[in-house]
Amino acid sequence: MPWIDVIHPEAAGGELADLYRAIAGARGGVADVHQVQSLNPRAMATHLELYKAIVFQRSSLSRRDRERIGVVVSAANGCRYCVAHHGQALRNLREDPAVADALEGGAITAPGLSDGERALLAWARHATLAPADADAAALEALRAHGYDDRALLDAALTVGYFNFVNRLVLLLGVDLEEGYERTCAPDMAAPGSERPEATPT
Repeated sequence: MPWIDVIHPEAAGGELADLYRAIAGARGGVADVHQVQSLNPRAMATHLELYKAIVFQRSSLSRRDRERIGVVVSAANGCRYCVAHHGQALRNLREDPAVADALEGGAITAPGLSDGERALLAWARHATLAPADADAAALEALRAHGYDDRALLDAALTVGYFNFVNRLVLLLGVDLEEGYERTCAPDMAAPGSERPEATPT
C-alpha cells in the first residue's frame, strides 16, 4: 500500500470517478500509480494528458523507442514498478523478449539493438544519472545515427517524464500490483496517432 491515503475506484465519486472509468477503459484497469494521485484529481488528469502527448503521439521517434527509454530510465532510478509496467508495455508492442529482459535488467547491449538504438538508450541513461553533463555533442552523435530534431525532443521529453513518474512512485511508496499486466494495454491515444517509423542505424 502507498504511504499516503488514496481513494480507491469503488469509493470514488464525481470527477475522480469519471477519470477512473476513462483510465480503466483505456488501460484495462486502474494502476496504483494513478490511484496514488487520487487526492488531486486535477493533477491526475493533467498527468494523463502529458503522458499521452509524450508517449503516444505521432513522432519520428517510435513508440517502441519511447517505451525502451522509459524502461532504461526507470532501471537507472531503481524504480521496479515502472520497469515492470513499461517492460510489459514493450512486450505488448512485440519487443524481442531478449531485448526487453536486458533493458529491464539495466543493460543496453542486447544483440537485437542497432548501434543507433544503443546510443539513444545510453544517452537516456546518462541524462538520468548526470543531466548536468548534457552537451550539444551528444545530440550531434544521435543525429549521425539518423535521429531528427523531433525525435531528439521526444526522447528528452520521455526521459524527463519517466524521471518524474519514477520519483512519484518512489517517494510515495507505490508497490507493484498483483496482476499489473492487465493495466498495460498497448494503446491509449486516438487511432492513427502513432505510425511505424524507420529505425535509425
